[in-house]
Amino acid sequence: MQITTMAWRNIWRNTRRSVVTIGAMTFSLLMMICASSFYEGMLTKMEANIVEVEIGDIQIHRDGYREDPSIYETINGSGDVVARLEASDFQTAERLLGGGLAASSETSTGAHLFGINVEDDAEVSLVFERVERGLWLDKDDPRGVVVGHLLARTLNISIGDELILLSQAYDGSMANDLYRIRGILGAISEATDRGGVFMIAESFREFYILKEGAHRLTVRRPVDVALTDALAAVKSVAGEATLEVKSWREISPILATMIDSALQMLQIGFLVIYVAVVILLLNAMLMAVFERVREFGILKAVGVSPGSVMALVLTEGAIQTAIAILLGCLMSIPALWYLVNVGIDLGDLGGATVMGMAIDPIIYGMVSSQTFINPLIVLLIVVVLGILYPAIKAAKITPIEAMHHQ
Repeated sequence: MQITTMAWRNIWRNTRRSVVTIGAMTFSLLMMICASSFYEGMLTKMEANIVEVEIGDIQIHRDGYREDPSIYETINGSGDVVARLEASDFQTAERLLGGGLAASSETSTGAHLFGINVEDDAEVSLVFERVERGLWLDKDDPRGVVVGHLLARTLNISIGDELILLSQAYDGSMANDLYRIRGILGAISEATDRGGVFMIAESFREFYILKEGAHRLTVRRPVDVALTDALAAVKSVAGEATLEVKSWREISPILATMIDSALQMLQIGFLVIYVAVVILLLNAMLMAVFERVREFGILKAVGVSPGSVMALVLTEGAIQTAIAILLGCLMSIPALWYLVNVGIDLGDLGGATVMGMAIDPIIYGMVSSQTFINPLIVLLIVVVLGILYPAIKAAKITPIEAMHHQ
């Protein structure tokens, strides 16, 4: 108790220096908490875009399809596989995939065609929420299609305009038909934005003369099942050697690695910023020690142990750190509220792609225990490093050295 009282008094003997030191730690902690919330929100949203909109947790294709896509490489008995997976509590939807030429009255370009069952697909993908203009697909409108916004720009088409699709049908004949633009998607991914054409499954089968099978099964896992466990379970339930079952991490390994490493890189950023705090804290504590050499010498002369002197200096640093942590956490409350509820508008960066995935125009923060724990741990580590040397220096001062100190 006496050490704590002395330490508190010593801190405010030089108020300006203590305020600067506490302020630097407070500001650094505040910035790191906000940065942690921002990046956690951005990466979580990016993963959600991958899983909930584009890929799903797990995809099933016929073996070799992803390396060499073909309208002929369908999953035989896909309906039975879907039934078995859904019986095991895995939401699953069939998707039909094809390539072709999309044309308007002015120009033409390559397109990726997706045939979906509107109701089933809504259970595994939120792509329907990304309609920026117009409406999503409706089974009562077989001629209505939804296209990527960059494809619409390339073809100079808008809601209600006609779209001509050409390709090769399953039987080798020429597939061509006229459709109407029902909706235009916002930013999703490079491939979908530039060439995506979504239509109901019945229209896809009629266009390609494809009677049965599906090219892809998109699977979503229960929220309480880990991805690795879900992958093993889906492989077991699918149970056919001709099928390739991959998780989204295997389908997009670069994106998975980027998401995994981004928060680790953030920790390195914490460390770099906190180096400045260490230098400031080390300088302030050393100055405090050298200013009180005679005082420490007197304490030693009256019988105070080196450990007690060291504890005194460490307590001074601990009190300043505690104040900074309290202020930093309190000041972070309105900042985090703003990040979570209002978000950061990226302006012209909105809709840009990172490794093929679109960045949302507004990034919202996310608050979890890690939002506070990681910055606090790094701060405590650097504070210990910053005050340990001055504390040891003070503990080693002898009465003789104090008498000769100028």
